[in-house]
Amino acid sequence: MTDGWNARSAPPPTPGQPVPPGSPWWSDALADPWRDPWAPTAVVVQQPQSTGGPPPEPVVDPDAPRRSYTPILLICLITALLAGGLGGTLGYVFAVRGGVAPGGGSQLGATAQEPPAAANRAPESLAGVAGKVLPSVVTVRVTGAIGSGFVVSANGYVITNDHVVEGADDTMSVSFSDGSTARAELVGRDPQSDVAVIKVAKSGLTPVAIGNSDSIAVGDPVLAFGSPLALVNTVTAGIVSAVDRTIEAGDAGTTRYYAAIQTDAAVNQGNSGGPLVNAAGEVVGVNSVIRSVGGTETEAGNIGLAFAIPINQAKRVAGDIIDHGKARRTVIGAEVATGGTSTTGARLRSVEPSGPAGGAGLKAGDTVTKLDGHLLEDGTDLIALVRKYAPGTTVSVEYRRGTKTQTASVTLAADSN
Repeated sequence: MTDGWNARSAPPPTPGQPVPPGSPWWSDALADPWRDPWAPTAVVVQQPQSTGGPPPEPVVDPDAPRRSYTPILLICLITALLAGGLGGTLGYVFAVRGGVAPGGGSQLGATAQEPPAAANRAPESLAGVAGKVLPSVVTVRVTGAIGSGFVVSANGYVITNDHVVEGADDTMSVSFSDGSTARAELVGRDPQSDVAVIKVAKSGLTPVAIGNSDSIAVGDPVLAFGSPLALVNTVTAGIVSAVDRTIEAGDAGTTRYYAAIQTDAAVNQGNSGGPLVNAAGEVVGVNSVIRSVGGTETEAGNIGLAFAIPINQAKRVAGDIIDHGKARRTVIGAEVATGGTSTTGARLRSVEPSGPAGGAGLKAGDTVTKLDGHLLEDGTDLIALVRKYAPGTTVSVEYRRGTKTQTASVTLAADSN
């Protein structure tokens, strides 16, 4: 017995030598490489014989799980849509930025909105407020002058400044924002308050909304309307810069006193009489005076210092003019010293014994330091603030007599003129 380590194969039969009969081992030895160690080795792939029919179907394991192609199709679809949308957007942006119009030509500027959409503005926006107020604003044309005003009643009453209609005659007219014009006549004027009322010969007018000038605060946004330098239908924007700013102005012997609303909205000659409007589209003042560094009135221009008569005062004066033909002037019943005083406050030169101040116990020589909580620097402050209130209003007064400070309640009255 052997494990075959020194086995020797029998030599192949000599060609032509007969194979021993009955030997299955050597019956095909010449054609069997595995049985003939000296035969050359080769791996032969046997091609299937074509039978002329269809190729055989692959064998499928019936127990194998079937794979769904739906998720793959969905992913491909979504990817294609996203890629198409992103590509289109980027292409449009690059085309617009590069100045290429969709039709192949050059496009200058951005694509504009449709006109109706571009013209519509929210009512609370500045453009919305302007669109609401402009139809009620008029340009007042007087011989040799131009000013502004605003409609306060459907039957044609218009408030403006006294200095706008000064010297007006039968040729006075107004024009509206739509270009229409109408004849106007003077109803009445009050030079000391610088308020006047005219009436327009036109029906179907839209009056402005009247606000409350006592409710405004420094920093509130405002719009000024009018015709500065004859530029009709002009709107400028700013804020309330100060309230109760006492102003002394006037010419030709008429001195006007204002406890005015100060604004930095651009106001120039021709804005006089136009409305100062809050963010709700309500009139809170009448544009009247500007401060300027110009040497003469013709050189005066906007430097951000404009002043408006509070609408509460202007409305009261206009109502008196319409109802009674003239305005009542509010007084405290005392004469004050203005300018050149060495003390702070309004020093009373004289006091009418039966007037409001005298009835409250004030005397000549007293110095009023506060009126209704407002600090007074001089007599101008007292006059301007008193005229802000309606006759019959009771205000608190703080005054100094000698070295003592006292208070009193004074009920203001209307003058007897």
